[in-house]
Amino acid sequence: MNVTATEVASQPDVWAQALDLADPGRRELAAPGERMLVLGCGTSWFVAESIAQLREGAGLGETDAVCASEYVPRRRYDRVVAVTRSGTSTEVLDALRQVPAGTRRVVVTAVDGRPVDDLSDARLLLDFADEGSVVQTRFPTSVLTLARAAFGADLTRAVEDGFQALRADLPADPADIDHLVFLGTGWTVGLAHEAALKVREAAQAYSESYPAMDFRHGPVAVAGPRSLVWSLGDVPTALDDVARSAGATAYRDALDPLAQLVLVQRFALALAAHRGLDPDTPRLLTRSVVLT
Repeated sequence: MNVTATEVASQPDVWAQALDLADPGRRELAAPGERMLVLGCGTSWFVAESIAQLREGAGLGETDAVCASEYVPRRRYDRVVAVTRSGTSTEVLDALRQVPAGTRRVVVTAVDGRPVDDLSDARLLLDFADEGSVVQTRFPTSVLTLARAAFGADLTRAVEDGFQALRADLPADPADIDHLVFLGTGWTVGLAHEAALKVREAAQAYSESYPAMDFRHGPVAVAGPRSLVWSLGDVPTALDDVARSAGATAYRDALDPLAQLVLVQRFALALAAHRGLDPDTPRLLTRSVVLT
């Protein structure tokens, strides 16, 4: 078993540890009534998108999500939260340096003693969720576990479903799939983007992601017999018929969305193995993007 697969399998246990941080998570992520911005790059940007949807959905206040490289301090926020596994990503550090004085800066990270610490007023350290792999799996899902708990969700079922996702059959034989489309709605749109990224990173495969109802507004045109259209969360079931009409395989299940992402990760690793790739050494990727 490679390092990435080992970390995928560890997720339900790691999520249980993340729940121990629910109190500091509530203080720094809930912040009722504040206007909040959540920043990140790559996987962390998609996590930020999900956090923003979850926080607004919980009625805690206006929340935006922005890719750190695109941050420009035009809007006023009470609090800026940066998600960064390594604490060294150049774009995240640059964005935090631009945050106006008086705005509370919170960092969610996996590593202590990194440059991002000097740019934050508070830190949520998930060092138990750190990863040896380049491809992120358990850190982002642990951050979302913490955020959901901070916003008042009961994650008991999510942890149980996580174990089930580790035992479940894959939705298709990787040998039969060349193209994947992930659909989400609400906070699972961010999960869909992250799912597609995992397939690209680990298996170098053609994958796309969309808000679910947008699938009919063009993306269905490239679906075919070797496509797998995978719904995450409460995606309308009518879209399964749309996928099948294009000759694609449609898949959904009743697991908690975080557990559904675990199954996606397993599929990405199986697809990588079918293609003769090592997910521990993904092409052209490094653990952290540090620009010179």
